[in-house]
Amino acid sequence: MDLSQTIAPKSDQLNADDLITGPRTFTIEKVARGNAEQPVNIHLVESPGRPWKPSKSMRRVLVAAWGPDGDKYAGGSITLYRNPDIKFGGDVVGGIEISHMTGIPKPLKLALTVTRGKKRSHTVQPLTAPEPTFTVPKLETEDEYREHWLKRRDEGASKAELDAIHAAANTTNTTEESA
Repeated sequence: MDLSQTIAPKSDQLNADDLITGPRTFTIEKVARGNAEQPVNIHLVESPGRPWKPSKSMRRVLVAAWGPDGDKYAGGSITLYRNPDIKFGGDVVGGIEISHMTGIPKPLKLALTVTRGKKRSHTVQPLTAPEPTFTVPKLETEDEYREHWLKRRDEGASKAELDAIHAAANTTNTTEESA
């Protein structure tokens, strides 16, 4: 029995304790404005309803890697991990940090502020996004595939998914011709 699901904290946001079992890679769905205390909510595809609210240091990493426009982060991927040495208010509480990001060609090394006048080195490694896989329904005719392709295009499907539908339609067309 996998106990990892039984130790997940009950919270409305991603917490360092969610990463106690190890780093996890997430896809950014969108970035939204938070409140004065936590000004940024990063909604993650793999964590629906529980956004990551990055610390100021991690927001600095994001800006250094991807620029200041959070609207452009959607679709990017990040690997987050729990750093047990993170302090808050002088207490060691643990926190979430970024270890890998898509869209950076080489390791990104930054000096991040720990306390006033004290910095520490933080390195983010490039993350290669996995090739997406698509399940294309088995349809009977080329016209059905064409309708499915048009529907998915209108819904904003990626070029890779549309190409997969097209390839499946060609397979059906070849099968019909050989019959």
